[in-house]
Amino acid sequence: MHIKEEAIERHTLAVIVDNEPGILARIAGLFTARGYNIESLTVTDISEDDLVSRITIVTSASASVMEQIIAQLERLVPVHKVSDLTALGPHVERELALVKVAGTGDHRIEALRLADVYRARVIDATIESFVFEVTGGSDKLDTFVNLMREVGLVEVARTGIVAISRGPKGA
Repeated sequence: MHIKEEAIERHTLAVIVDNEPGILARIAGLFTARGYNIESLTVTDISEDDLVSRITIVTSASASVMEQIIAQLERLVPVHKVSDLTALGPHVERELALVKVAGTGDHRIEALRLADVYRARVIDATIESFVFEVTGGSDKLDTFVNLMREVGLVEVARTGIVAISRGPKGA
């Protein structure tokens, strides 16, 4: 008898919660206690009165484990709604990175050339370094960072993924 293994897929979740102390720790704790990995996590206030926040979580799991994760998130008291943007269909994902590169001469010229190709903006410059701002999908940012390693990468800071569903309806 052969047991079929479920495929592991990357999922982006939008979780609407009360904006209260400890909710992020409770959600992160739910993942870690069950051995689920969080690949990206972003949080922002989404209401005029600062009472509601949106947490965007990227994780990888099989379909059955994803169902468990969503059910467990929905059971948390301050959670209003959990939407699996991946399962709902087309959605837009973006991330921002600040990338510091140091170099002179040809390395400096190459860093600027690559930044132009990747539509990265120079937001700080000295005689010996640049800080670039680059936005896009995670793959684009990964590629840009890897290319910058060849010309003097010093440091990277990334925001994590933000995502929203396409079309006129909310998640």
